[in-house]
Amino acid sequence: MSKFTRIFAVVLALMPMTVNAQEAGASRDTIDGQSPDDFYCGERRLGQWFYCSKPKPRETRPASPQAPEPSAAERMAAIAKELDELKARAILDPSEENVIAYVRFQREQLDRASTFADTWQRALWQHPDIDYTLQRPVSTVGKRAWLDNRKADRDAVLTSLSQRYGLFYFYAQSCGACELFAPILRSVADSHRMAVMAVSMDGGPNKEFPNYVVDTGQRARMGLTGNETPALVLFDTQTKRTIPVGYGILSADEIMDRIFMLTNTKVGSDY
Repeated sequence: MSKFTRIFAVVLALMPMTVNAQEAGASRDTIDGQSPDDFYCGERRLGQWFYCSKPKPRETRPASPQAPEPSAAERMAAIAKELDELKARAILDPSEENVIAYVRFQREQLDRASTFADTWQRALWQHPDIDYTLQRPVSTVGKRAWLDNRKADRDAVLTSLSQRYGLFYFYAQSCGACELFAPILRSVADSHRMAVMAVSMDGGPNKEFPNYVVDTGQRARMGLTGNETPALVLFDTQTKRTIPVGYGILSADEIMDRIFMLTNTKVGSDY
């Protein structure tokens, strides 16, 4: 066989493969159109990895909406509601089962409250910045020491207040409470050298403050309404501002505490 003959024979042998390849390309186009090739997909069963059958997409079910978690306040309200229901049920139908259910549920809440109180106390011990008792002690020894220090600071401040502040004392001769209050105010004024201007609302005298004046509109000009007596008002000579101290009978300690708080403490700092 000549060389040309052999080459021709090889070409003839390869022709079916070329045709098959072309048919395979055509069949692939057909496969994409959902028509699988009989030879590759039927006889040889090559499966979806050779594009014989497209995999079916997985069906995705829409996720069912989940209810939001209840807040802590809602949980507390539910507990209170359940406790009230169990209590009412035990009272209206006091069977052993109902009473035990109520007592057990109530005990659970008492245990929870005890745990909270214990944690609260431990937190205060370990975090002094949130422990109010360091500012205002509640123990007997601590409270006594705090009061002594407070009294010393108060007395020192009140003694120096006389250079800036004075007191207006509104009274009436017919006022029985004024007769009791006047000697108390006199003792405070003398011990701290504070000037007091007594103002008579009805024109009557006052034996504790003989240098009194009769009200001719002073009270109204200070912005005080009504005619309640006795009435004590602090006057700031620098700012020309009036600061009501109190009405009715006050003890000496009350007078000094109020003046000290109104002039030397910030609102909310003492409680």
